[in-house]
Amino acid sequence: MTTASILTDFWGKLEKHDEQGLFLVLVGFIGSFAFIRMSTRLQRSSRVSWWPGSIVSDSGVHLHHLVFGIVTMMVAGAAGFLAFGRTPWTEICALLFGVGAGLTIDEFALWVYLDDVYWAKEGRSSIDATVIAAAGMMLILLGFTPLTIEDGSAQALLGSVLSALIVFALVAICFLKGRVMHGSVGFFVFPVALYGACRLGKPNSAWARRRYGERRPKKHDRSVARFPPDRRTERRTNAFRDIIGGKPSEGLAAAREEAFAATREASEEVRQRAERVTHLGEDGRD
Repeated sequence: MTTASILTDFWGKLEKHDEQGLFLVLVGFIGSFAFIRMSTRLQRSSRVSWWPGSIVSDSGVHLHHLVFGIVTMMVAGAAGFLAFGRTPWTEICALLFGVGAGLTIDEFALWVYLDDVYWAKEGRSSIDATVIAAAGMMLILLGFTPLTIEDGSAQALLGSVLSALIVFALVAICFLKGRVMHGSVGFFVFPVALYGACRLGKPNSAWARRRYGERRPKKHDRSVARFPPDRRTERRTNAFRDIIGGKPSEGLAAAREEAFAATREASEEVRQRAERVTHLGEDGRD
């Protein structure tokens, strides 16, 4: 009875603030992401040979679960507009939309690199994107609002617009400095964005490439010293990524480098042959 009462009170608070839909999106999002990560890790394990593998057509086309996620979001979104707030159909659509979003963002790295880097080091960006998206929804449910527009008077509206512009500017600076988590959380909690924007940029960030380096060598040296590849924070972050998403495959990265090397060698060979043909043609004319 106590558990049922707690759940009823919790759901009542969500309905009071019209946040039950977002909560169900978050539940579907986390649930589908957790399931698909568990599924892909079981596929990868040689000890669970009975677990079904990837979907591959007879022609060899690999159907990523990203496809199922996109289709689910499209159907759930359209059906949600059709339901137009009617219970329980709107709630069901919200849950399904979250399921589709979880399947889709699990292959976020595929959006960025346009390559199957799921088990490569680059694939860790999918974990980062999932954490950021889930954290944003949780912050909204906890009462943090990214923007508040006051339209009671012209002065209030102007102040709201200026405040929003300042927040967007600080968040953009955080992202340019490579401080993605500060920018993501700072969009909802202003002091975090201000802190991240005032701190030193990471050496491989767009901010550092543009404003450090030869223009400000001392800052570049400070950035390199502040963010070494083996620093404790990075090791802990990578350990967290490995726990959630599994360790990257070194073999996959090596195979990609080998393929690139073979491509470069083939290109160089074609270039040399073309030069020889050109020289022979010139000699024949002479």
